[in-house]
Amino acid sequence: QVQLVESGGGSVQAGGSLTLSCVRSGVNLGGCRMVWLRQVPGKARELVSSIASDGTSSYADSVKGRFIISRNNSKTITLQMNSLKTEDTAVYYCAACWLGTTGAYRYWGQGTQVTVSS
Repeated sequence: QVQLVESGGGSVQAGGSLTLSCVRSGVNLGGCRMVWLRQVPGKARELVSSIASDGTSSYADSVKGRFIISRNNSKTITLQMNSLKTEDTAVYYCAACWLGTTGAYRYWGQGTQVTVSS
């Protein structure tokens, strides 16, 4: 069994920064890619960033150059969010082990709210 727990969400003004953390407990993920997704009510969930076990990362165009995903150790990944915009407001989820269809992952965190005000 795997558990993912996010932390670090909160409220910030536009232009500010926040860092989200995701801590894994339980069995090893066996090399699964870990990702951050976000969702705004009424909109489709968006893949924000992902990181492979070898550290290879990718980003959505909407956050490229502003967000940085890191693997701190075998159990923790972070998402450093800089130059935040009001449109970054969403619930952010940590997830792992893609199931092969869009937005489908085997393991999910509970989500953490990020609110960016103008």
